[in-house]
Amino acid sequence: MKNIIYVSLAMLVLASCQKPNKIGFIDNGTVINEYQGKKDIEADFQTKDEAFRKRADSIGQAFQAEVQQAQKTAQRSSPKKQQELMAGLQQKQQQLQQQMQVEQQQLAQEFQVQIDSAIVKVKDYVKEYGKANGYTFILGTSDAAASVLYGAEENDLTQIILDSLNANYKKAE
Repeated sequence: MKNIIYVSLAMLVLASCQKPNKIGFIDNGTVINEYQGKKDIEADFQTKDEAFRKRADSIGQAFQAEVQQAQKTAQRSSPKKQQELMAGLQQKQQQLQQQMQVEQQQLAQEFQVQIDSAIVKVKDYVKEYGKANGYTFILGTSDAAASVLYGAEENDLTQIILDSLNANYKKAE
């Protein structure tokens, strides 16, 4: 009986010596969407997208002028020449559409690669922040995937990490 008491006491002492886990959480959506690096990527993409659209509009207008000129020429031409002109225009239109589609896809892929890189930077930063500040866990939550259903406000690291992340971003510029 004495042994059971000693073993129980020893287990209680060991259990009380164990360091408690330090846990925090962040709102992933807020951190990522308010990260200045992501905002800069989006602004850059918006500029590139506007330039692409202007160029596409310009090419479209030039093509429309070419179509109008071809229609005037076709009116004075033989039916065979008219068919040749229209077939050439259709082929050119398809080529222009394919070219614009390829450029738009490349722009979208470039954007996605940059966004993915920004997300990796955020994840790496959160990991380093957790290590540096003695956290055992930093959980992520968002409206889309609410893995943290409740967290005490003092454990919400969203604004702290966002401010620190943006400060580091400004230093790196």
